[in-house]
Amino acid sequence: MRPKIYLFGDSITEMSFDEGGWGASLVKHFNRTADLVLRGYSGYNTRWALKVLEKVFPATEKSESESPLAVTVFFGANDASLADRYSAFQHVPLEEFKHNLHSIVAFLKGRWPTTEVILISPPPIDEPSRLLYPFAENKLGLPERTNEAAGNYAKACLAVAAECGVSAIDLWTRMQQIPGWQTACLSDGLHLTKTGNKIVFEEVIEALKKKGLSLETLPVDLPQIHDVDPNDPLKSFEGI
Repeated sequence: MRPKIYLFGDSITEMSFDEGGWGASLVKHFNRTADLVLRGYSGYNTRWALKVLEKVFPATEKSESESPLAVTVFFGANDASLADRYSAFQHVPLEEFKHNLHSIVAFLKGRWPTTEVILISPPPIDEPSRLLYPFAENKLGLPERTNEAAGNYAKACLAVAAECGVSAIDLWTRMQQIPGWQTACLSDGLHLTKTGNKIVFEEVIEALKKKGLSLETLPVDLPQIHDVDPNDPLKSFEGI
């Protein structure tokens, strides 16, 4: 009944429906105009994402009217894990990362040519915090991610967006504009605080608005209470 907006990504997407999360904020924002569909997979990189595309986006919605309004693609934080640290199994080389993003965009645009695709870069990394919150045994005592590496993958994400002619959000740069971003935006040096989630929400809303997708342009799905005639309520539902 309502058009869909898919959120596709790793744990930062999977956790986006938590209280204060950017996905939950989008649900509230579009609560009568679009359905937000969560497709977040903790720990995933673009290599793994390519393997599950057909499963995540089954070929059931084929007509233009059934195409999603938009899909956010939010990978890179795991791809940018360092190849010589304990998260090496998640690492994807930079050139492969770019190729994988190209393939994901091509898949989505091939299936739904009118759907807006928005690439979101990985966030910055606070390395001292990553040492405090390891997700596995850290024998080297070194952070499994660095901000420099995350920045390289963020730049690659923006380059792919430009090459594919789709929208992009430079989260790596945007968050570092916030004073004390290391703890203001990140809860563990990687995942997002409420402030970090708010930034993603605002950036996605702005990216959608630039493509003509906003509360001002999207119709409400059914009569609203203020449109119902108290003297003849059922008249508002004729022809639905």
